[in-house]
Amino acid sequence: MTLATKRIYTPDEYLALERKATTRSEFINGQISAMTGGSREHNLISGNLFAELRTQVRHRPCEAYTSNMRVRIKPAGLYTYPDGIVVCGHPHFEDEERDTLLNPTIVAEVLSSTTEAFDRGAKFAHYRYVDSLQEYVLIAQERMQVDHFARVGQQWLLTSYSRPDEILSLPSIECTVPLSEIYARVELSAETVLAHP
Repeated sequence: MTLATKRIYTPDEYLALERKATTRSEFINGQISAMTGGSREHNLISGNLFAELRTQVRHRPCEAYTSNMRVRIKPAGLYTYPDGIVVCGHPHFEDEERDTLLNPTIVAEVLSSTTEAFDRGAKFAHYRYVDSLQEYVLIAQERMQVDHFARVGQQWLLTSYSRPDEILSLPSIECTVPLSEIYARVELSAETVLAHP
């Protein structure tokens, strides 16, 4: 009996397929993984965050992107679509298509039950290879919780937020975002709110 082996793709093969595809896929270590659609809460949170960041950086030498911008982490062999990105200074792209960013300043991920472990663990480990990355933001969609990691030398400092009156501070881009705005119109269960006062 012969076991089937998964095909290993090169980055060039992945990009050629991805640029023709009607749905998005991530790429890591030669494997292509289809991305699923986001929930209402996921879309509200990522949209709210983008609106706040876009408004605050639009007159500065920074650009805010939605989850349609692909990011490549070269040492890790990872192509991914963060839920929110800000790049300050001159954006660097992989090629003339200008659809794969190499130097994000801030990356935000909206967590789901299926992605949370990867986003907190292996994906964050990959992101730490990106020298330009100064801040990594994880936003829960089932409860009010934002975890903010800021690069301080060779370490990452964690600050957690869980109340609507708290304000997420993003010092590398001089922006602040109230949690009440991040979670605007997002319906959280009473049990979840009480569990995270």
